[in-house]
Amino acid sequence: MADPPGCCSTCATCLLCPYSCQWITAKKEKRKGLRTTKYDCSWFLFLFCVFLFTLVWLYFAIIILNDFHNFNEFIFRQKKLWLDWSLVLLIATAVLISYSSVLLVLALCLQLCGQPLKLHWVHKVLLILTALVVAAAFTGLGIKWAEEWRSAWISLQATGPFLHIGAVGGMTLLAWPLASFIYRTRSTGLRVFVLLVYCAAMIALYLAPLGITSPCIMEENQLPPKPALVGHRGAPMLAPENTLMSLRKAVDCDVQVFETDVMVSADGVPFLMHDEELTRTTNVQAVFPERAALNSTAFNWTDLQQLDAGSWFLERRPFPTVQNLSPGDRQEAAEQRIPSLEQALEAAKHSNLSIMFDLRPENHSDYQNFVNVTLGVILQSGIPLQQVLWLPDGFREDVKQQAPGVHHVYGRKRVENEKEPVLHVNLPYQDMSSEEIRQYRQDNISVNLYVVNQPWLFSVLWCSGVSSVTTNACQVLKEMEHPIWLLPSSTYFMIWIVVDCVSFLIIIWAFVLMKKCSRRRRPAESETDVLLTKINSLMQE
Repeated sequence: MADPPGCCSTCATCLLCPYSCQWITAKKEKRKGLRTTKYDCSWFLFLFCVFLFTLVWLYFAIIILNDFHNFNEFIFRQKKLWLDWSLVLLIATAVLISYSSVLLVLALCLQLCGQPLKLHWVHKVLLILTALVVAAAFTGLGIKWAEEWRSAWISLQATGPFLHIGAVGGMTLLAWPLASFIYRTRSTGLRVFVLLVYCAAMIALYLAPLGITSPCIMEENQLPPKPALVGHRGAPMLAPENTLMSLRKAVDCDVQVFETDVMVSADGVPFLMHDEELTRTTNVQAVFPERAALNSTAFNWTDLQQLDAGSWFLERRPFPTVQNLSPGDRQEAAEQRIPSLEQALEAAKHSNLSIMFDLRPENHSDYQNFVNVTLGVILQSGIPLQQVLWLPDGFREDVKQQAPGVHHVYGRKRVENEKEPVLHVNLPYQDMSSEEIRQYRQDNISVNLYVVNQPWLFSVLWCSGVSSVTTNACQVLKEMEHPIWLLPSSTYFMIWIVVDCVSFLIIIWAFVLMKKCSRRRRPAESETDVLLTKINSLMQE
């Protein structure tokens, strides 16, 4: 294995203490026997794998932030506990990636200085725990939130070119400690194996762009129009969801459609509410504690009007933007009440805003009556029917007969040999590929995808040609006048070639430089060994 050449006491102490938990001086006799063994190399390899594992998890954690509000709502429905779990996720991930990164940097510096890689047992245990925690996180993600794997795949269309550059840069920097290791290692077989693995990895990285595809690799004149914005329950980052204030804030964000959820009270009044229970978005536990667990449809309209539908927004702060609200907005939010569908339609009509809604709960025994009551309110409101986008699938044919002007939006993809062509679809953004979006656009089918909050995701869907997106972050997407990045294929090809060539030259330079350093070091080490041997002989005499 590698010989440990001399190193100053300060460097040895600074590097070995945190890595090996040993106080080492530069005196050779005190370092005698401390060599990097195959066992130590195996732990370094494990450290490198754990670092990559946590790095991949960090990427996933950043990607799933787009959908994390759904996770917060899920936890609240299960445990009745509200917390922004995204902060917990990011803090825990930052701790894991920081720990493995620091250890890896220490190990690489030790290798460059020729110090032994004696990883302390405490670090070994912590690395194993880190690997188990990340593995558990990935397992839980696959079981409970499997659609996020598709989100990660979509994200590669936005990040693929930059991940390639970053990976090439990182592997290029590894050339220095790798060259140092190869020139110091006595085992020819190990040197050949490590070098072959490194070369195979670099070749794969150099050719990776052949498999990278992104809708944003296009000419500027090919960019489709910016997708229209659909306010998910209004503007829920700026106002309590499914309230008239949220509708008005959505109008201020240039939203074209107000997406909401409708339920029907026990006395037949349609009102805006997403959850089947009222506990998350009202103070029902304080006003009607004995009925708080009942379905929203079990309350009559008089009871519903007694509930505060805004204070929870200020207390729980479902989004970080809540803390930036002005005093006037805070006062208005605290005064919000559950709006009826009639009130929402009136506000939408005056704002020239379309309204799209689900009718819940779909499995209710009186669902047909819900449809009829809701349709009656729409027809009596006087709103132009072309501004109404009907999502519920139940009794859709009856709706078409009674209100032929209503636009019907389907929560599925089109199928062959349909009796009536599908003109509007509303799907999760994970369910449609860029190719399908382009094909639907060519066939004049309007595609709305939900829920899109992050600019990177909005950019990918914009480049793909989606018609509209449902979003919580209308105030963010409104300000985007262009996708985050747009590259002509010729420009990307040039970047690819330049990055690969520069990387190759740096690697060659690193190996040449380390070879010269190793040659200069060997005579000095030989002379030192001879001198130490003579001194030892004289002392014995």
